Amino acid sequence: MALALAAMLAGSCFFAASAQDRDSTAVSEEKNWASDTTLSIDEVMVVATRTSQEVVPVQMLSGEKLRSLGTHSIADAIRYFSGVQIKDFGGIGGLKSINVRSLGSQHVGVFYDGVELGNAQNGIVDLGRFSLDNMESVSLYNGQKSATLQSAKDYASANAVYLRTKKPRFTDGKRNNWNFGLKGGSFMTVNPSVLWEHKISDRLSLSASTEFLYTTGRYKFTYAKQDGYDTTGVRQNGDVRMTRAEVALFGDIEGGYWRAKVYFYDSERGYPGAVVRGKFVHQDRQWDDNFFAQGSFKKDFAPWYSLQVSGKYAYDYLHYLADPRLDVTAMYVDNRYRQQEAYLSAAHRFKPFRWWTLSLATDFQWNSLDADLRDFVYPLRYAGYGAAATAFEFGGLKLSASLLYTYIHDVLRASDAEMEDRHQLSPAVIASWKPFRDIDLELRAFYKKNYRMPTFNDLYYTFTGASWLEPEETSQYDFGATWHLIRSRGWFRGLDIQADVYFNQIDNKIIAMPTSNQFRWTMMNLGYVEILGVDAAAQGYFRFGPVDVSPRVNYTFQRARDLTDPTSEWYGGQVAYIPLHSCSVTLGAAYSSWSFNYSFIYTGERYESSANIPENYAQPWYTHDISLTKSFLFKGWELQATALVNNILNQQYEVVKCYPMPGTNFMIKVNFIL
Repeated sequence: MALALAAMLAGSCFFAASAQDRDSTAVSEEKNWASDTTLSIDEVMVVATRTSQEVVPVQMLSGEKLRSLGTHSIADAIRYFSGVQIKDFGGIGGLKSINVRSLGSQHVGVFYDGVELGNAQNGIVDLGRFSLDNMESVSLYNGQKSATLQSAKDYASANAVYLRTKKPRFTDGKRNNWNFGLKGGSFMTVNPSVLWEHKISDRLSLSASTEFLYTTGRYKFTYAKQDGYDTTGVRQNGDVRMTRAEVALFGDIEGGYWRAKVYFYDSERGYPGAVVRGKFVHQDRQWDDNFFAQGSFKKDFAPWYSLQVSGKYAYDYLHYLADPRLDVTAMYVDNRYRQQEAYLSAAHRFKPFRWWTLSLATDFQWNSLDADLRDFVYPLRYAGYGAAATAFEFGGLKLSASLLYTYIHDVLRASDAEMEDRHQLSPAVIASWKPFRDIDLELRAFYKKNYRMPTFNDLYYTFTGASWLEPEETSQYDFGATWHLIRSRGWFRGLDIQADVYFNQIDNKIIAMPTSNQFRWTMMNLGYVEILGVDAAAQGYFRFGPVDVSPRVNYTFQRARDLTDPTSEWYGGQVAYIPLHSCSVTLGAAYSSWSFNYSFIYTGERYESSANIPENYAQPWYTHDISLTKSFLFKGWELQATALVNNILNQQYEVVKCYPMPGTNFMIKVNFIL
C-alpha cells in the first residue's frame, strides 16, 4: 500500500486550481527568489495586499505594519482579519488557535514557507510558538490559494494561513546583514533575538535566526463574584521559557529557485487554568520540543511546463504534567507524546495556451503517534492526496475547477482492530469577472467541498482503543466583490474595498462528550451546523504633505446555527463563542523617520453554549492598542526603537470563559541593524 502511494506520488497527479496568483507580494516573492534586487516600498502604507488580483478572498499583513501592531505572536496578528475568531486561554503562555468563518480550528491549514505544519494528534497548530521577528508576511485565504503551482495539501483545507519568512537581500556590495533585537516589558518579559544573513555567492544565501523568551505571565485581573462584588486576582502559573532557532538556505537557479530550512523549538510553560469558584492558582505544566527540516524546489523547464517538489520531516515531543501534590484539585496526569511526520509532494503546471492552464500534483504523508498511555494503540497513518485542476482566462473572465482525491489508511500497532480505508473526492469551482475595462471592479464566487479526517485524538484517545467516527464534511459557498481606486495626486491617494457573503454547511460535526474520567472524553458524530456570514473590509490611503496615513476597517457578521436536533429546546441556537458582530480598525501614520499605529478590536456578544440563555451570555469586549516607532540612521547601521501599549483602557475581558486576559500592558523594542 505504501509503495502504491509512492507510485502515485511519482506519477504526480495534482493540481493548481486557479488563475495565476498575481497578488503583488506573492509575485515579488517569486521574483526575489531569482535575484538579490532590493525593492524600496513604503511599508507603512501597506496594511494588506490589494485583493482584486485574487480569485478567492485573501487578507494579508506584511512588512513594518505587521511588526507595528503590538502583538506577541502570529495568532495575535491574525485577530485583525475579518471572519476570524481566536481561542486564547489567557496570557503569553496560553494555547492560541484560530477559527475561520466558524468552521473550526481543524479546518484551517497553516503553511510555513509553502509547506503545511501538521499535528496528527489533535489537528491544531499552536500559532503562539511562531515569532514575528523574521516574518515577511501573514496571509489568510478563504477556500484555497489561487496559485497555479502548489501542493495537493493546499486544497485540503477549508481555509489556509500562509506564513512567509524573510529572504535575505543585500545592498551596496554587502555580504552580511545583522539584526540584534531586544524586547522587554510587562510580566517581566525579556525577549532577545538575533538574525544573521550571509551572501555566500550571487546565487546562494543563508539566513540564521534565534530568539529566547522568558515571562512570568503574572498580571492582575478583576473577577466578578456571584454575590455582587468584584475582587482582584493575580494570574499565576503562566510563565513561559522558550527558545527558537532556524537556519535556512536560499538558492537561485536558471528559471527557478530552491530553499531548505531547519527549525527547532523548545519550551516549558505553565497553564494558568480556569478561574472557577474563586480558585486562581493551577499547577499544570507542559514541555514541548519541536523539530522539522523541509525543502522545496521550483523550476520553469519551458514556457509551457513548470515543476515544484517539496518535502519535510518533523518530530514533536510533548510532556504534560498535572500533579495533585501541587494542586489538590487536579487528577494525576503525567503523559508523554511523540509524533513523527514524513511528507513529499510533486506538482506540475502545464500551459498549452496563454489562456489555459492545467495542473497536476500528488502528495504522500506518513504520521505516527507514540504515548505512554495505558491500552494505547500506537496508530500509524498513511495518506495520499491527488489533485487535478484547470483554469481559463478570457479577458476579464477567469474560470477554474479542481478535484482533490484523499486516501487515508490507518494501522493500529497494538490492536487487532482493522480500520476501514477512507476515500473522498472534494471538488471546487471558482469564477471571477471584471465587467468594466476602466473601473477596477471584480466580482467573484466559489464553491468548495471539504473533508476533514478525524485526528488521532478523536479516533484513538478512548478507553476502547479505537472508535469509528465519520469524517467531517463541509460545503462552502461564497460571492464577493472588490473595488480599487488609485490616484497619483492630491491628499486622497486610493481606496480598496472588498466584501463577501458566504454560506457554510458542516455535516457529521465531531464533538466531545465527557465520561466518568474527565481526562478522557468520548468523541461522537453529533452535529449539523449552518453558517451565514458577511466579511467586509475598507482600506484608505492618504497623504497630507509629508505625512502618509493609512486607515483600515474590517467587519464580520456571522449567524452560525446549531441545527443538530430539531426536537431540542436549543435548536437553531448560535454556536458557542461565535459573535454575531465583530470588527477591527487600524490607523497607520508615517512622517520622516517616525511611524505611529493605532488599532482597535471589538468582539460582540456571544454565548458560551448553543443553549442561548442568559446564564450562558458572554459580554462584548474590546481593546485599544498604540505603538510609536523612531528610526535613527548612522553610518553603516540603523537603530529602531518602538514603544507599544496594549489595552490602554485596561479592559477586563475573557476570550474563553473563566480565562481572564491581561489588562494594560506595555513593551519596548530596540533593534540594531547592521
